[in-house]
Amino acid sequence: MIDSTDRADPTRTTGTPAEVFVTFLKLGLTSFGGPIAHLGYFRDELVMRQKWLSDAAYADLVALCQFLPGPASSQVGFALGLMRAGWLGALAAFTAFTLPSALVLVIFALTATAISGPIGTGALDGLKIVAVAIVAQAVWGMAKNLCPDKERAAIAVGAVVLLAFLPTAWGMVGAIGLGALAGLALGRGAGTPGGGPIAMPVSRGVAVGALAAFFGLLVLLPLMAGLGQGWALIDSFYRAGALVFGGGHVVLPLLQAEVVAPGWVTPEAFLAGYGATQAVPGPLFTFAAYLGAVLGPDPNGVAGALLALLAVFLPGFLILIGVLPFWDRFRTMAPAQSLMQGANAAVVGILGAALYAPVFTGAIGDLRDFALALACFVLLMTWKLPPWVVVIVAAVGGIGLALIA
Repeated sequence: MIDSTDRADPTRTTGTPAEVFVTFLKLGLTSFGGPIAHLGYFRDELVMRQKWLSDAAYADLVALCQFLPGPASSQVGFALGLMRAGWLGALAAFTAFTLPSALVLVIFALTATAISGPIGTGALDGLKIVAVAIVAQAVWGMAKNLCPDKERAAIAVGAVVLLAFLPTAWGMVGAIGLGALAGLALGRGAGTPGGGPIAMPVSRGVAVGALAAFFGLLVLLPLMAGLGQGWALIDSFYRAGALVFGGGHVVLPLLQAEVVAPGWVTPEAFLAGYGATQAVPGPLFTFAAYLGAVLGPDPNGVAGALLALLAVFLPGFLILIGVLPFWDRFRTMAPAQSLMQGANAAVVGILGAALYAPVFTGAIGDLRDFALALACFVLLMTWKLPPWVVVIVAAVGGIGLALIA
């Protein structure tokens, strides 16, 4: 049980923000493979080796963060830092885990425009092509887990149909909302049994304030977007971060609708950055730092990267803080589980639609491109190679295709 009042919990330990920073910097430099792999790295380091908390308590925390919208692995890291060293520990965990990949992607964003010639452009084309394989793998895995029956498969298809006629950010919001209502109507949810105890220094007052901020910003930021491009950037990235259910890859269609559709980022730059994100460790949400740096309108560069990065992470942390004291009771409510099952099924459809456009249509120009994408997909699915290795293969393959052409 996550309990903000249980101060005698034997699993509750104390540490320093510096200790948390060093531990998560190591994880930020070595955690390849996406959010599920990150959770495995966290367990090995913090549960098995350093024994910050029990396995049961860790499983309970992971269940909460997978239930909520936002970047699950970063939310788990934030909560672990909070548990270990208070609010400064939470900030240290987020900063250390995010910084390495964000820095690499900002450097890539600032130098990618200078790349020319068949080798440079071929490598960038390879990064766009590998995105097809990576998103296809994500759709396949999520469909197996989140759409295991005909009803939820129908919800996913319905989301694709809605986006075919309303391919906007609001269309995605509508698809998630309708999917949640359909899940509630199906009523397949079941309460989750209690897990291991873990103490969190979050009062109910702070939690209510965080929830008010989460929903208040969703309402206020669109109204403030007209005040200037900086506010419009924050609004777009905050909304994308608030709607990510089911895994980090889902941020792809949400961000595409926010930055490519209005012409802030070209489709080619968007896909190249997404491919590069697969080659670095740490959270997939650091893709936002790349996008903030390459935006056409100001703010861009380092300032745009920082604003985009903070805006996309903020909603996930706010809702996590808001739910922590109430999670034990909420998780036992079957209707809540039903809502999330329907919403997650709709998310599969949203990611499936993104696999077609912009990913496939933006990366595959001919049969040679498709052959490289198919080879990358097989390497991921059958050979089980890490994504960063497949990204390198795709970049080399893109160079080869460019030299042939």
